[in-house]
Amino acid sequence: MITFGYSGLPPAGMPDGEFLDGLSEQGYQAFELAFTKSFPWNERRCSTFGKEAAERGIPLSIHAPYFAVLTITDEDRARKCRGAIEHTMKLAAEMDARVVVVHPGGRRREEPAFLMDTIRRHLDHLATKVSDLGVGLGLETTGRASQMGSLGDIALLGAEYPFVRPVIDWAHVHAISGGGLRSVEAFETVLGFLRENFTGWKIDPLHTQFSDVLYDQTGEIRHLPYGRGDLRATPLIEAAYRAGFRMTVISESRDEPSHRRIGEEITKALMSVTNPEPPGRPAASGAVAFPTTPRAVEADDRHALVGYDQPLRLSNLDKQFFPDGYTKGDLISYYASIAPLLLPHLEDRAIVMARFPDGAEADSFYEKQAPGHQPAWMPLVPIDSAHRGRVIDYVTADRPESLMWLANMGCIEIHPWLSRVASLHTPDFAVFDLDPAAGSSWDQVVAVAGLLREALDHLRLKGYPKTSGSRGIHVYVPLDPGADYARVRTFVQRLGQLLAIANPDDVTMDRHIPNRAGKVYIDSGQNRAGATIAAAYSVRPRPGAPVSTPLRWDEVDSIDPAGFTIATIWDRTSRYGDLFAPVLVGGQRLDRAEESLGMGEC
Repeated sequence: MITFGYSGLPPAGMPDGEFLDGLSEQGYQAFELAFTKSFPWNERRCSTFGKEAAERGIPLSIHAPYFAVLTITDEDRARKCRGAIEHTMKLAAEMDARVVVVHPGGRRREEPAFLMDTIRRHLDHLATKVSDLGVGLGLETTGRASQMGSLGDIALLGAEYPFVRPVIDWAHVHAISGGGLRSVEAFETVLGFLRENFTGWKIDPLHTQFSDVLYDQTGEIRHLPYGRGDLRATPLIEAAYRAGFRMTVISESRDEPSHRRIGEEITKALMSVTNPEPPGRPAASGAVAFPTTPRAVEADDRHALVGYDQPLRLSNLDKQFFPDGYTKGDLISYYASIAPLLLPHLEDRAIVMARFPDGAEADSFYEKQAPGHQPAWMPLVPIDSAHRGRVIDYVTADRPESLMWLANMGCIEIHPWLSRVASLHTPDFAVFDLDPAAGSSWDQVVAVAGLLREALDHLRLKGYPKTSGSRGIHVYVPLDPGADYARVRTFVQRLGQLLAIANPDDVTMDRHIPNRAGKVYIDSGQNRAGATIAAAYSVRPRPGAPVSTPLRWDEVDSIDPAGFTIATIWDRTSRYGDLFAPVLVGGQRLDRAEESLGMGEC
């Protein structure tokens, strides 16, 4: 899907609604506010405009001031640049804009490595201020050899900073490549680079800019009225369709007739582009607009997945799996779409299958042993079970097809081990499972989570919360390798006991279920070998198909845990990416915390 708009400012004195209605009537579907010279609007004005745009379904972005660049070495000037970028991003958050466009900055005869380190230093400062706003900092590709901002530079920074996004200025790419974007194949090359070097949620939709351009051997000279240069929109649209990219195209032309001509060409290209119906049928029911839509062709009494590297048979795609009407095919499509975020949390971990063959409200069972008919390409992990007196071959998930196979098996939930295969006896995190007992409320869960956070802060440990996908909260404390399950479990139990003493009205560690009524149970028993808990981004077998969703601490007391579902999570993931990524890094030890808790040697 291509969304087209232009960059500018509404005429002074024109009501917002009238301006936005006029945009729609003229065929524009997006708008970028050009705050390139100053900040003409305050937060209230941005909020009002954002609400009017949201009512009309018009996505917004902001271009930051041209002076606000990231290569400045003088600290006084750099502080002003960072302040301007931070302010722009906060204005964007007020209007619910998805991205703020920023120029990386000039080279000034400095070495590229030095300038990249300078940019990193400024991004480190900004990260503490803007990373939780839900707004992407879009680094614009450069059009001159004298400027930073190559695709390679932006890809490196995007890999290091979750809030950084690429913004492709096609005129700039065309100019710096000496007029290289003259064919569909040339545009496809750029799109292929983006797909290979950026995680999917950062480029869906891909934010781009378009105009005609005059250039020489050093790159861009100036914008041209559309049609006077040699950059055209038609091959871009065909390349985007071939590559399956969702894209926002913002005209940065300096005149209204150029906006109109670019829009007309895009519309014409969209009508004429050859987009044959792909083989098979969508796995999903159509009730949810999933970012990824796997397709399957009929094969005997089942369907065969198409368009993926590994073969997979799917069955009963239209079978209702949730009381709301979501189907098994919807579950498969959800896991295919969430794979870029979920797979890192399953890497090298044994998985216990929580199977619901007939849907969320029917009978279910846990299955550890691989069933034997799993695909030949799926890696298994043999783990000796003292309880069973034999080796259990667990399944693992290392690719989207693995997740789709699990969903096809009726695995609504995905339960990975807390430890990796190479270090089975040492978990990567301590888990505080805040489980509300009968008669307790969400407010109590929030209160206990806040108390736990205070305790962890006092112990100089960081914890990361996620909804359980039901009524509780899971808090993960990432750990460096070394502490075994018994030690981690003892730590969680000790801290839980202290929380129960501090707030006996809300917290309990009592294992006897009737005694927990009206309180939140901290289940330290989750921290044992072989015990599992629903992974981040796992669906839960409840009405609405809720998802276990990572949270920011500052939103824990304001969210509705039932509001994150297979249908609603996508805007959140596109804005924030994986809030649970720090859990995989480790970087913490229990020694000092145990000493503070008076635990001595464990």
